[in-house]
Amino acid sequence: MGALLCTAAAAEPKLTCQVTYAGATQTVVAQPVADPYPVPSVDILGRFRFKAVMVGDATRVDRILLYTYLDADPHPVLLHQAKYLPPYLPSAQPWPITGQQHVYGGQQERELIYSCTLEGMAP
Repeated sequence: MGALLCTAAAAEPKLTCQVTYAGATQTVVAQPVADPYPVPSVDILGRFRFKAVMVGDATRVDRILLYTYLDADPHPVLLHQAKYLPPYLPSAQPWPITGQQHVYGGQQERELIYSCTLEGMAP
């Protein structure tokens, strides 16, 4: 029974994003949530904020939402939003769901690069 529980836990969907700015890469991981609103954005070297949301549960993913903000005063400014909807048809694990994305923002047009992979989904 314990082996079955470990197998089921390992199969839970997980979204992993590699976010790069100014030569530094951060990993942002999203697990399934029922409510997307409380999911916090992640500070990217004080210039950008990145938010990855996976709405669903351990058995399904209803949607994946990705947001990139310019960290500006008095509040962050949305630069880019992407939505991925089912069906998710991964051909390999982890599945490169976004490809490499480039987002530009600010007066100097600073560049943030991200790519996200989805795993734990049955093909």
